[in-house]
Amino acid sequence: MRKQSPGELLWRSRPDPRRPQVSPPAGGGMARAWLSAAAARHRSSLYFALLAAGYIAYLLLGACIFSAIELPHEQRLRRQLVAARRDFLSNNSCVSDARLEALLLRALEASNYGVSVLRNDTTRNWDFVSSLFFSSTVLTTTGYGHTVPLSDGGKAFCVVFCVLGIPVTLFLLSVAVRRLVVLVTRRPVSYLHRRWAVPRARLAALHAAGLAALTALLFLLIPAGIFTRLEKDWSFLDSLYFCFISLSTVGLGDYVPGETHSSEDNPHPQLYRLAITAYLLLGLLCVLVLMETCSQLPQLRRLSQRFCPDTVRRLDSETANIVEQDHL
Repeated sequence: MRKQSPGELLWRSRPDPRRPQVSPPAGGGMARAWLSAAAARHRSSLYFALLAAGYIAYLLLGACIFSAIELPHEQRLRRQLVAARRDFLSNNSCVSDARLEALLLRALEASNYGVSVLRNDTTRNWDFVSSLFFSSTVLTTTGYGHTVPLSDGGKAFCVVFCVLGIPVTLFLLSVAVRRLVVLVTRRPVSYLHRRWAVPRARLAALHAAGLAALTALLFLLIPAGIFTRLEKDWSFLDSLYFCFISLSTVGLGDYVPGETHSSEDNPHPQLYRLAITAYLLLGLLCVLVLMETCSQLPQLRRLSQRFCPDTVRRLDSETANIVEQDHL
C-alpha cells in the first residue's frame, strides 16, 4: 500500500465544497441543546422534582377539598352554639355572661384532659389498663390525644419514656416485619413459583393483592362491624374511619372506643380496653408487613429506579462499606 504524502493528507482534510456544512445551533437552539443534555444527565433528579411538585399539589388539593367540605359544617355549628348560649342567658337571667364563660372554659379544659362533666362518669383514665392503652398509643406514635398527663412529673416521664421507647418500638417492629415477610411473602411466592412455574413478578403482584384484601377484611371491615355493635353512637363509617386512622398511626382522637360506655352497656371496660390495645398492636404489625410486601414488588422497584437510580444506591453502599472499613 502506497504511503500518502503530507500534501495529500492536507488535501483530504479540507472540507468538500459540494457537501452541505451544518453550522452549530445559535441562540435558542444552543440553549435547548444544553437543556436537553442536562435533562438527560439528571433525569432522575428531574423525576424526583416532579414527584415532589406532585406531592405538594396533592396536599394543596386535599386542603381545598377539606375546606370546601368542612367549613360550612363548622360555620353552622358556630351559629348553633351562639344561639344556644343566647337562649340560655335569656332564660337564666341570674347567670352572668362572665360566669357562664368561666364555666364553659373550665368544662372544656377538663374535657381536653379526658374528664367528662356531662354525666356522672366514674371511668378512670389512669388505671393500669388505661395507662397500658396510653403507653401503646404513645410508643406506636398513634397518640389519640384524648388522655394526656396532667402533672409535671407525668409530662417529664412521658418525654423520657418516649425517647427510650419509640426507637425500641420501631426496631422491634422492623425486626418482626422482616421475619414475617419471609414467612408470609417470600416462602409462599417461591413455593408457588417452583410448583406452578408462574412468573415471579406476576405471582408477587397477585400475592400482594390477596394479602391486602385479607388485611382489609380482618383488620378493617370485621373490626368496624364489631365496633358498630359495641359503640352505640358509632355508625359503620365511623367505625371504619376509626380503624383506618388508628392502624395508619394518624390517631386524630375524635373517635376513641369505650368513651361513651356506661356500666350497663359495658360491664368489663378494662377487658374491652385491653382487647383494643392488642388489636391496635397486631393490626399495625400486619399493615407494616403489607407495606413491606408491596415495596418489594418488581413493578415498584422499577418505578423507584426512575427517582433513585442504581448509581445512587451504589454510592450509598460504597459509602457504607467505607464506614465499615474505617471502623475496622
